[in-house]
Amino acid sequence: MTKGQIESKISEAISKFEIEQMGRGPEKIRTIIFQDLIIIRLKGFLSTSEKSLAQNKEGIDLIKKVRTALFENAREGLEEAIKSVVDVNIISTYSDVSTKTGEKIIVVVVDQDIEENITNL
Repeated sequence: MTKGQIESKISEAISKFEIEQMGRGPEKIRTIIFQDLIIIRLKGFLSTSEKSLAQNKEGIDLIKKVRTALFENAREGLEEAIKSVVDVNIISTYSDVSTKTGEKIIVVVVDQDIEENITNL
């Protein structure tokens, strides 16, 4: 597979994961592979209720806490979704949510330079 094909398949797997684990998928998703990093950017994933909650600091804090807890509980499934596309060992996974833009960023650190391995195939 090409780098673009791998990125597309990871996006598909993460979108499916979001629907199954978080209850809804993003409006847009983009995955970028850079050396040993997989960066996933999800847009439009907040529910209508979450958007309403995000109008004040307490609501923002609540959304972030809930989304972080959901992510941590489902982290293993997310990592398996990535490993189903690309044969890597995952070192660490990070996630953050912006209630201002309605975006979520997931960064996955793996044990090898994926770009280099694609080039060497």
